[in-house]
Amino acid sequence: MKGLSSSQKKIYEYLKDRAQYGLPPSVREICKATGLKSTSTVHLHLKTLEDMGYIRREAGLNRAIHIEGAEQVSRVPILGRVTAGVPILAVEEVEGYLPLVGHRYPEKELFALRVQGDSMKNAGILDGDYIIAHRQDAAENGQIVVALIDDEATVKRIFFEQEYIRLQPENPAFSPIFSQSALVLGRVISVYRYY
Repeated sequence: MKGLSSSQKKIYEYLKDRAQYGLPPSVREICKATGLKSTSTVHLHLKTLEDMGYIRREAGLNRAIHIEGAEQVSRVPILGRVTAGVPILAVEEVEGYLPLVGHRYPEKELFALRVQGDSMKNAGILDGDYIIAHRQDAAENGQIVVALIDDEATVKRIFFEQEYIRLQPENPAFSPIFSQSALVLGRVISVYRYY
């Protein structure tokens, strides 16, 4: 951070910290976080950071500040819950968002679901976790997917057998689910856990 004043360094560090949550701060939030009193001063420092190549801003948009060279953070919508146990009725409604960094998928192709149950615990997916899935209608044998069976969603490892689809739990206390009509809604690409 060569050539930056202490205020500019504070602003830049705050912007980097906030970037992990997927929503850049407002100018007033920057003022509050850095102890600067004037929004004009913050605008001036943001202009300097932009001129020096540390950030990029989009003209005419509030909160449109991007850290140059940083991995982009996607906001993945949480669409409800999915069982890692007995399938439950699938209801798609946005409950909030999770940040996701360092992936190769367009944001609109991702969704998150809160896991209920422990049928996937041996795969590291625990009750209360969030899974992040890539929307796709096909999968390969052995992949962990979100599947729909008769309007009920579940997360399981999928296997294509000769006459049916086997949705295999990762917990010996649960039995596999066999179906001829299971639909793949997405492939699990990440697990998100709060402590």
